[in-house]
Amino acid sequence: MNHRFVTDILNNPNNAQILERWDALGLPDGWLVAGCLFQTVWNRICNRDPCAGIKDYDIFYFDPGDLSEEAERAVQQRAEELFSDLNITVELCNQARVHQWYEAHFGHPYPRLLGAKDGIDRFLIPCTCVGVNPREVYAPNGFELLYQGVLSMNPLTPHCALYEQKALSYEQRWPWLRRLE
Repeated sequence: MNHRFVTDILNNPNNAQILERWDALGLPDGWLVAGCLFQTVWNRICNRDPCAGIKDYDIFYFDPGDLSEEAERAVQQRAEELFSDLNITVELCNQARVHQWYEAHFGHPYPRLLGAKDGIDRFLIPCTCVGVNPREVYAPNGFELLYQGVLSMNPLTPHCALYEQKALSYEQRWPWLRRLE
């Protein structure tokens, strides 16, 4: 299944270009994550353009040495310059500092993480907990639920209202998805 997943996500030319240029970012514990991966898979299952409806390309990294917004903005700026020719939105997030702003933004406390994979583990819906870099694929919940389109709440982030909002958004774009309650 790992091979199928990699083949599917690389059918999105933006994912392929990001991973091809990956080493130029020089990110500690860096991962391409979230919608640009699982939405590409869902688009392929529906025979849609692999890039259809993907609003941004998220990259997580983990740098506990500098938890400032300024440092994160500098990394963001480097990425914007590196990928400017792709005409996509790339958003970077230092997972070492998420605990500083998450509660103010989402209304729920968030633990201090120990690595970028901890952030991937906490996506609201388990089948969307996927990350990749040129050397590794990370899918703590496997791929079966992703390919079956099964949505459920992540017990690590049991935020009902946020889950409902996210699941509804996905169901509107991919009506074949189903909830496991």
